[in-house]
Amino acid sequence: MALGLLRRRRSRGASGAASSISVPLPPGAGACGFEVLDPMGQPMGGAEVTVTALDSHRIATRGATDPHGYFIATLPPGSYSVMIVAEGLSPARENLDIVAGVARPTAQVALQPARQLELPTAGTWLFDPPHTAIRFIAKHVGMAHVHGRFTRFQGSIRIAPNMADSQVAVRIDASSITTGNNTRDNHLRSADFLDVERYPYIDFTSTRFAHLGGSKWTLHGTLSMHGTSRSVGLDTTYLGSINGGYEQELRCAALAKAELHREDFTLNWRSMLARGIAVVGPTVQLELDVQAMYRTHDTPTPPQ
Repeated sequence: MALGLLRRRRSRGASGAASSISVPLPPGAGACGFEVLDPMGQPMGGAEVTVTALDSHRIATRGATDPHGYFIATLPPGSYSVMIVAEGLSPARENLDIVAGVARPTAQVALQPARQLELPTAGTWLFDPPHTAIRFIAKHVGMAHVHGRFTRFQGSIRIAPNMADSQVAVRIDASSITTGNNTRDNHLRSADFLDVERYPYIDFTSTRFAHLGGSKWTLHGTLSMHGTSRSVGLDTTYLGSINGGYEQELRCAALAKAELHREDFTLNWRSMLARGIAVVGPTVQLELDVQAMYRTHDTPTPPQ
């Protein structure tokens, strides 16, 4: 079975539409091809294409369109579902049948703009700790990954009439770090790492919201940890807002991620390795899974 992207040859008629493809077919296989266009009718490079077998529900092949908007694959005979997605655009799905020895005509797919999520109401939003998680993943030196989280924190989001002027502030109790191992957690709290006696808090304050398109934003700001402040960017996906929760209050949600380098915050892992201390590696993946409540005079207090 041969799967994947193959070379293509196309010819265009007077209408400009792709009329044929030519691919080498492995014995017993067929082929399909797609030309993906953006809402302006231009080739959509980088769109994600996933082809799933309808009988087993297993992914047969996946990939991205080339710079000309093309995706071509050879597949065993059978029935398949094809999903095409791109950031900020509505997904396209269609079913197709692959016949051995047959290369299907190229199908032209035009993606349409996705329905835009309504931005949060202007005002102040408060993190709801029971429905918010601040997690991290670090490479255990020479071994597997260490997963951890902070259990005590507070945060607020001030949504401005112009979203780009909005602000986020988060304060984390550094001593609340937990990885499921008491010995490791105590070491992470020690002077070798976070030094929570001298630096009890980790703070993030945003300076600017930058819209990347669709539901994607970058939150530029300053992260202060271990007595050092650095500029960071949080890659953020806005997940929408809804009335719900304790008393059907207005809520919004977002997922933010960043990659941190511990040496940027004077956490010197090399010196610890030299002393035979192998705890976590130099790079940490940080994730904030946030649910916030709109603050009014009767906003409920989250339970502890």
